[in-house]
Amino acid sequence: MDTFSSVFDIELALTNLPFLLSGLPMTIAVSFVSMGIGLILGLFLALARNSKQRLLRWPSRVYISFMRGTPILVFLFILYFGLPTVGIEMSAFQAAILGFGFNSAAYIAEINRSSLNSIDQGQWEAAATLGVPYWKSLTGIILPQAARIAIPPLTNVFLDLVKATSLAAVITVPELFQKAQIAGGRSYDTLTMYIMVALIYWPLCIVISFVQERLEKRFSRYVN
Repeated sequence: MDTFSSVFDIELALTNLPFLLSGLPMTIAVSFVSMGIGLILGLFLALARNSKQRLLRWPSRVYISFMRGTPILVFLFILYFGLPTVGIEMSAFQAAILGFGFNSAAYIAEINRSSLNSIDQGQWEAAATLGVPYWKSLTGIILPQAARIAIPPLTNVFLDLVKATSLAAVITVPELFQKAQIAGGRSYDTLTMYIMVALIYWPLCIVISFVQERLEKRFSRYVN
């Protein structure tokens, strides 16, 4: 019992729990807004990546390659600490959602591209033969089927994004992990605080995984 107490102080953890949870809304906000940006941008990047026009295809390939090939922490520093040197300033929250959103868009784009490509090309041709406009074919026929395929890997991106928001602490975003750092610093027991914050992230990710399963069942009707 003494050994356990030296690793994890239950009383200290419970005392600081409300303070730690005060950072949870910011973690959720950064995660959801960033994922929204990533989903929208990722769809257009995927369509551009599949385009027959080089002016669309090559810029999207360069963007995806750059974002996947550079650390997100470096990109956060560029946005929050670097851009002010050229006169572009933003809040820590804005830098975080843009950084995570733009970064996740690259991974989402590749998921979307492979999901769209997995749909039989004959469905595009059939829609075109019937005179269905491109965007109507995309949103009404192709995307619902591709979404079912994309949900599991997109959920993985979201799970990684939720956990990666802890990096926002380095640019002063008052999210969950920053609260743990503050609590650990003033209590001189960082191990307890870090274990506690891990125990908060865990059920949050379980909830997201549950939602994934529900979405898969909902979209399964689009797959034969």
